[in-house]
Amino acid sequence: MNLGLAERVALVGGASRGLGRAIARALAAEGAAVVVCARCRESLEDAANEIATETGADVVPIVADLSQAAAIDRLIAETVDRFGRIDVLVNNTGGPPLGPALAHDDRAWEGAFQGLVMSTVRLARGVVPIMQKTGWGRIVTNTSFTVREPAAELALSNALRVAVVAFSKSLAREVAGDGITVNCVAPGAFDTERLRALFAREAASSGRSIDAVRAAWEGRIPIGRLQRPDELAALVAFLCSDLAGAITGACLPIDGGMTHGLF
Repeated sequence: MNLGLAERVALVGGASRGLGRAIARALAAEGAAVVVCARCRESLEDAANEIATETGADVVPIVADLSQAAAIDRLIAETVDRFGRIDVLVNNTGGPPLGPALAHDDRAWEGAFQGLVMSTVRLARGVVPIMQKTGWGRIVTNTSFTVREPAAELALSNALRVAVVAFSKSLAREVAGDGITVNCVAPGAFDTERLRALFAREAASSGRSIDAVRAAWEGRIPIGRLQRPDELAALVAFLCSDLAGAITGACLPIDGGMTHGLF
């Protein structure tokens, strides 16, 4: 299946590891040039080199803290200087600190707001005018199953990722006539460092082993297992493709059937 991504330019956040790295690899494998960004230079450059070697694509690492407005401005400017345009934006950042609803102070809430919400808003403000000039664009934001079904110990994520989905839905209607689609994906229990940290926290508080906690989570997933990062990457790549031009304003779950809502 030809996704029509050859010669497109994609910008992927949080791409040094986990889900972001898998998404960058999938887009590169489809022939896109990919700018990958993250805060840690060493792991980011390792990811860029690995993906470029595997796919033969042009993969450019740019160190950037997406919670900072100046860093986003620099990231977009360097990408345009290198490639002349940005066709695809994948919003992906690390999750905020774990904890229940009343555990976080104002500083934690503000940090999570900047990292999750304002990074999405600022990146959109930067790339949409570029996409409008070419009449084509794809914006996909990685959120969480918690936008559909809030989870324990994830209060910051529960609250702020919903705001990201609402913003994306608003933006989707405003730019649809420009050939730009805007969608969210809502992953469930993916085998990542973030989920393993949650397992360890739950094990410590409950007195159970990490293996027992993992087994309990897998027992709540109808497909009976954690999902793989490449499975999310395949969905994101499709949403970034020519084939998905009629899909916009959606928030698509990919959770192995774990959440119970109808939509």
